[in-house]
Amino acid sequence: MAGTETMVTARDVTKFYGLHRAVDRISFDLHPGEVLGFLGPNGAGKTTTMKMLTCFLAPSAGSIKVKGLDVSEEPLRVRQMMGYLPENAPLYPDMTVMGFLRFCAEVRGITGRERDMRVSRSAEQCGIADRMRDPIGILSKGLRQRVGLAQAILPDPEILILDEPTSGLDPNQIVEIRGIVRELGRTKTVILSTHILSEVELTCGRAIIVNQGKVVADASLDELRSRLRGERRRYLFAVGPGAGGAPPAEAYVRDRLKSLSWVEDVAPVDRGPGEPPTWAILAGTTNDLRPELFRLATDQKWSILELHRDLATLEQVFLRLTQEDLEPLPGN
Repeated sequence: MAGTETMVTARDVTKFYGLHRAVDRISFDLHPGEVLGFLGPNGAGKTTTMKMLTCFLAPSAGSIKVKGLDVSEEPLRVRQMMGYLPENAPLYPDMTVMGFLRFCAEVRGITGRERDMRVSRSAEQCGIADRMRDPIGILSKGLRQRVGLAQAILPDPEILILDEPTSGLDPNQIVEIRGIVRELGRTKTVILSTHILSEVELTCGRAIIVNQGKVVADASLDELRSRLRGERRRYLFAVGPGAGGAPPAEAYVRDRLKSLSWVEDVAPVDRGPGEPPTWAILAGTTNDLRPELFRLATDQKWSILELHRDLATLEQVFLRLTQEDLEPLPGN
């Protein structure tokens, strides 16, 4: 559960490459225990933002603070609190997995028994304990990504920043890395930068969407989906035979649905041959209409075959917000 303390505070962060503004006045807060998805199309400024958060790049303007420490003034102390997996993990192919992780620990100032304990623990967490004596160069891309993730969590950081951790992996490898990230999110504050929407839906509680260097949305996934539809919600409702065994007349069902408060429109949904009569109900309120729909079916002695709220998908939200001619969602 996210706390009230702020782990990361970014205010009006801007980055120029020459005359090109790669990041344009980005602001957000990150709280303990959050798993934040940082979403955007290629070239939106995600990787540049991650590099500024991890002190590899200095902002051209604005400020970033990690637990109150300014990344420009105290970069070493900030890095000590972070684990970072860049998009292209810097691995040494001639080193063994164990040798590389020990090297990374020593660079962090971790030596002796503490080093060996942390190397063993991070390898176990990332599922590479049985590959410790293998040269990194012979590993598959998925296993190399696990090695990169192991070095990121090696110092037991408070904040974990992952930039495109599943890029280029096959479906099985993606599922494996996703499971590791989800487990790490139970104990750490995580920023997951990606353009793969399913990664955010399956691992994150909140998303920031950036486009052309600007934040166009910052909310929980449910809030993003509901805001796309404005104040209206859509329900799918299918009924079967009533108490007498005969299906209710479609015109009668439609009229009864239209008589409900807050219902703006009712339209039949063609589900194909043999499928039950189904209606799409558009409500002019954010109130949940499912209890009222259930009471109607109970009073009419209809059998309910389907009743659910039809939320916008994250893909629809993403496409809506990353079109150049559209404005950010209200509230951003």
